[in-house]
Order: sequence, then structure tokens, then C-alpha cells
Amino acid sequence: MLNRTIVGRTTIGLGLVLAMLSGCSRKGEVDETGGIVQIRSACPSAAIPAGTGDITLFNPAGSSDSRAIDVVGVISNLTSTCSDAGEQLATQATFTVTATRTDTGAAREVVLPYFSVVVRGATSVIAKRVGQVRLNFAPGEARASVTASAASYVDKSAATLPPEIDKEIRRNRKPGDEDAATDPMARPDVRDAITRTSFELLVGFNLTAAQLQYNATR
Repeated sequence: MLNRTIVGRTTIGLGLVLAMLSGCSRKGEVDETGGIVQIRSACPSAAIPAGTGDITLFNPAGSSDSRAIDVVGVISNLTSTCSDAGEQLATQATFTVTATRTDTGAAREVVLPYFSVVVRGATSVIAKRVGQVRLNFAPGEARASVTASAASYVDKSAATLPPEIDKEIRRNRKPGDEDAATDPMARPDVRDAITRTSFELLVGFNLTAAQLQYNATR
């Protein structure tokens, strides 16, 4: 099982050489040939898309004046685990939604919508779900939080590099070889294959157009 903690959005860096080597080398180490070892996981990474990690509610609802801010919600602590047993890569993500309110009088329940989408190749949405989190403010309390979850299921075959591409990336290149200084990622077929087999589980607030605009321009 693969455990990971996410800070911000993560993507596969197509400008990096992905050396998927066996043995004792670990991510970020320099192996005995002088190369840098980078490990590519077939498991979807989990991340929060820019502009969707917070939500602001106003009172009255149509306002966008800072003096009318009613509730502000924030998604944080996004973590995920991935299981590759069986024919699918199953990713389970959890995250915290924390909200603060301006009026701290009576007890109150606030419902905030969120989405989870599975994206292939950074551009193609192949699945989307919309859920809700319920936050309960105690009387006199300005802050409330709750833990929520999301999941994705990707066919392992769809996230696996073709054997010939995998072999090309793994192939050792020694000083003096004709292509020793050639980055295999410079080849369009290698880049395209990595893009096709790269998946992300993205989680964020399910914002209206006005809320997205507010986040982008505030």
C-alpha cells in the first residue's frame, strides 16, 4: 500500500527522466552510474486544484462585499492511500474541511458542496462525483471542522506504461553511448505514453461561477 501526503496540486513532470530502477536505489538518490533515481507510481496522485480549495458564503447571498462575508470554508490535510491489489488501482483520500463564521450567536449547521474527479493526462475528466459536508457550529463558536473522503478506481492496465516505453526509460545509458546525453522524455511517443497513463484524483469545493470568479480576483 502506498501512503502519501499532498501539499497543493501534484502532477507528473514531463520534463524529468523517470528512471524506474530495481535494487536499493531510492527516490532522489544518485545511483552508481551518476543518474538521479525518480520513481513513477501508477497510483493516481491526489490534489486540490488551484482556486477550489476554499469557499466564501455571503449574507446577503448576492453580495461580494468583504463586510458581507458570512462563512469561509477551507479544504486541508488531503492525504491518500493506494491499493494495487487486483485489476484496479483503488485510491482512498481523506481531507479536512474547516469553516469559520462571522455571526457566532446561536448553534448553526452549514452544508458545503465538494467534488471529486478522476483526470487522465491532466486534461480528460473520466469520472466525477459531488458530495456534501455538514459543519455544526456550537453556540458562540466561530469555528467548526469535519473530515470527509473521496475515492477513485482506475484500471491498472490503463495506468501501466507499454512494455517498449518502460524498457526505453529503464535502459541504462553509459558515458560514450551515442544517446547517452539524450533525454528519453524528448521523444514524443514517450511523453504521450506517460501522459496517457497518468491519473489524478482531484478534490475541491463545487463552486458556482460567481464563487470561482471571487476566488480568482479577490
